[in-house]
Amino acid sequence: MYKVKLLNNIKSKELSKLDSGKYEVSTEIEDPNAIMVRSAKLHEMEFGKDVLCIARAGAGVNNIPLDRCADEGIVVFNTPGANAEAVKELAICALFLSARNIIGGVDWVKTISSQGDEVAALVEKQKSQYVGPEIFGKTLGVIGLGAIGAKIAHAANALGMRVLGYDPYISVDAAWRLSPEIIKAADLDAIYKESDFISLNLPYMESTRHTIDKDSIAKMKKGVRIINLARAELVCDDGILDALESGKVASYVTDFPNGRTAGAVGVIAIPHLGASTPESEDNCVSMACDEIIEYIENGNIVNSVNMPSAYLARSGDPRVCIIHKSEADIMGQVTGIVSSLGATVENLLNATAKGRAHAYGILDVNSAPNGLEEVIGKIDGVIKVRVLP
Repeated sequence: MYKVKLLNNIKSKELSKLDSGKYEVSTEIEDPNAIMVRSAKLHEMEFGKDVLCIARAGAGVNNIPLDRCADEGIVVFNTPGANAEAVKELAICALFLSARNIIGGVDWVKTISSQGDEVAALVEKQKSQYVGPEIFGKTLGVIGLGAIGAKIAHAANALGMRVLGYDPYISVDAAWRLSPEIIKAADLDAIYKESDFISLNLPYMESTRHTIDKDSIAKMKKGVRIINLARAELVCDDGILDALESGKVASYVTDFPNGRTAGAVGVIAIPHLGASTPESEDNCVSMACDEIIEYIENGNIVNSVNMPSAYLARSGDPRVCIIHKSEADIMGQVTGIVSSLGATVENLLNATAKGRAHAYGILDVNSAPNGLEEVIGKIDGVIKVRVLP
């Protein structure tokens, strides 16, 4: 019986994917084999020796110590694209809210609700204070064309916007999914120069910190509207607040309000609702369950953020799974040990990824001699070994 510990209040019908005959699933579990988490911060958490994987039911993994997990032989997954529809819909909402001062107008109407028969006349007198432009025919710059960014680009295009997209790291699959009507921007400066609206859809890392700051804003059109439903750190508070005050930026929509932006004029602060739909939460849990099952039962790694992807179809033979340091010739030593113990390697995969210090090997063998796991585990550079029946 495998044990899966739930952190945060994860409740979803999709947890039934974890067969109760194989998995014990609870928030109270000790010594888990797998952890499923949303936003709980794990940087100070000590992981037991039995923890094989952590599945983040969402995209961002800033709350998980990825390098330490890799060093301890713990595979970390996320669920890319599972919340894409929810975030796309909020982004389209944000486009309209940033263009037309709907929220300001609605809030003002509440202040005259006591005026009775005068309300209609007051509305007609004051409505011009809340005028805003249409999005039709305007240019939207989409920075980041992954699962979410591509959906936003297509939806905006369908609404009659001219869409520029920029993503230097776009995958082949993502590129194939893009409509030919989405215009490829040569660089970020092209996005800044031409866009009436800008949508940020980037992961947070040191290289993307403060993508929007005073210098990038200086390159933009006067009156640009900026939407950030991705990560708070992508936008510099000082830069955006100064630009709002000067009128360079007409509106800033953020899903990550803080003490400085929450009440600022020109800021539409949303309380982190990007993935807050029941469908999105179910999709994330469903994908997280699939990742846990595939890794625990078959040793395959899909959607890991700290290990290379590795998938090898099961042949029905015992399977040896090895997390190891990538710089050493580990797999050659492993195959030699398998042979010396009288077994034969039927199939083999060794996965590496550029820039990662860890690699992952899968071997299907015709038999698993006693002591195989222990002997392989003694090889210098091997971090974790599992033999699956």
